[in-house]
Amino acid sequence: MQAALAAAGCGEHHRADELIERAAGIAAHRRGYDDRTSFGPVAVELARVLVMAQRGDAVEALRRHSAVVRREGWRRLPAEYRGAYLVDVARVYLQVGDLRGAARALVDADSVAPAEVRCRSLARTVIADVARAQPAPAGVARLAASVGLTH
Repeated sequence: MQAALAAAGCGEHHRADELIERAAGIAAHRRGYDDRTSFGPVAVELARVLVMAQRGDAVEALRRHSAVVRREGWRRLPAEYRGAYLVDVARVYLQVGDLRGAARALVDADSVAPAEVRCRSLARTVIADVARAQPAPAGVARLAASVGLTH
């Protein structure tokens, strides 16, 4: 999954898709979730969402995101994993111009894993981007103030 994300980040979308399919096949054969590695079908789907967004298919990525976070395995993932993912999804919402969606993802990430949101530089950048909206969504305005981005 990490290799797929790296390939997508480098613009190697075909390779990223191949790697995600390979991870999906492995996850399907393992039949479930591994608490030690956080690997399983839901984790693969989260990576697929991010690969799709990197490829520029943000609308489909968000459609899949909505479905995957309703799956049973979502809550079993470690909080920091879910928090980091939600920060990444906030960026995808920004790609499609959905400030409310981005704000909701950031606030959800903060409620799940505050350190992922308050200490991660990428999260602070996304918070600042959303907070610039006038008026800034209430939850993000509070979050921006709590991390020292606004007064």
